[in-house]
Amino acid sequence: MTTPARASMPADALLTDLYQLTMIQAYWEHGMTETATFDLICRRLPPNRNLLIACGLEAALEYLEGVAVTAADLEYLASLNRFSTDFLDRLERLRFQGEVRAVPEGTPVFGNEPILEVTASLPEAQMVETYLLGAIHHQTMAASAAYRLAAAARGTPVVDFGTRHAQGAAAGADTARAAYIAGLAGTSNVAAGRRYGVPISGTMAHSYIQAHERESDALASFAATHRATTLLVDTYDIRRGVGFVVDLAERQGGESDVAAIRIDSGDLGANARMAREVLDGAGLTAVRIIVSGDLDAERIAELVDAGAPIDGYGVGTALAVSTDAPYLDTAYKLAEYAGQGRMKLAASKRTWPGRKQVFRQFENGLAVRDVLAVADEPLDGRPLLQPVMTGGQRLDGTQPSLNAIRRHAKQSLAELPQRVTGLAPADRPYQITVSDKLKRTAEALERRLRAEA
Repeated sequence: MTTPARASMPADALLTDLYQLTMIQAYWEHGMTETATFDLICRRLPPNRNLLIACGLEAALEYLEGVAVTAADLEYLASLNRFSTDFLDRLERLRFQGEVRAVPEGTPVFGNEPILEVTASLPEAQMVETYLLGAIHHQTMAASAAYRLAAAARGTPVVDFGTRHAQGAAAGADTARAAYIAGLAGTSNVAAGRRYGVPISGTMAHSYIQAHERESDALASFAATHRATTLLVDTYDIRRGVGFVVDLAERQGGESDVAAIRIDSGDLGANARMAREVLDGAGLTAVRIIVSGDLDAERIAELVDAGAPIDGYGVGTALAVSTDAPYLDTAYKLAEYAGQGRMKLAASKRTWPGRKQVFRQFENGLAVRDVLAVADEPLDGRPLLQPVMTGGQRLDGTQPSLNAIRRHAKQSLAELPQRVTGLAPADRPYQITVSDKLKRTAEALERRLRAEA
């Protein structure tokens, strides 16, 4: 198998908010170009989440390496009559040449912890805010939703069917990538297979059945074209559809070339039991049963708990839009400028100043707490923020394969307490503490800011 090509999405410099550009113009005009550090965080977990799975770093770094303003971009900005010629000239030369530290993709993270830290000249670091937030937010949301689906299935494969319901066509492939990292078995999205190497899987649609005069002919012709395939059996009547699969096997001498059937409607548990009984009665014990149709983590868990004879799940909408938690409270906040800590004091949106580190501390091999600390503190534990870029270029050895990231996610989840990795809200949330040094630094800065105000 050839190595999948990396995604080649254009690094569109104007995929940003207008206020980034207006701020950069003011920064340049007033000489504010010293080094700044920004934290990308999720302020708090959604109420029905015990953890998040950090994801989207690859897309973020690829953007930072390639972002540049084009002649067409400059022409459009000039037409707005709000930017100076000097600003546009400087913008044309602007490239990201800063450094990035980040939590490795696939790592479980919690509220108010930096997922990614950007250090660059203030205009550079400001320019990339919008894209970075979008990349990290979307894939972290998708990975976190996928983790719950995989956890609910308890080892039974779950496949992403969500591209057609994704919020924008481009989101489908990124969702598939994030979902595979978090434990799903594959995707129906062919582009995700080509770009990222996600295993692809697919069956047939009801339209194929409907296009034929007889359902039995449709199933037979599809099986003749695609050996060891999966046949959809509930277009009209599921019992009759399963019967046609049995008839097809009998015409083949009692040994079916069909690998699985898919059920897409009705009471999935009852229908799966009926289908299993019919298939087993005909000696087709090797034919698997796949189900799909309005599935989410809770419904999958119910089917597993009930012992439904299901060998795989296909999930669409619940994954594509993360129906139970359709957004994360992500933010990109200035933590340091010109060597001085910066913080926000607004109620419920308070931030921590300066460059930081997150230490994951263990007892008896199990993670028990994360400590948010000043970057250079010598604390016990595993430091989660790792250098991944300097001078605007990724560091060697910081681009693990997709399967390596997937393994890291599995191993990292296994290190957490079971109360946190379950679907139900934890009776005791995972512990997040702040080091004394960081607290003192923040208190001193708050006193100064309030005195100056």
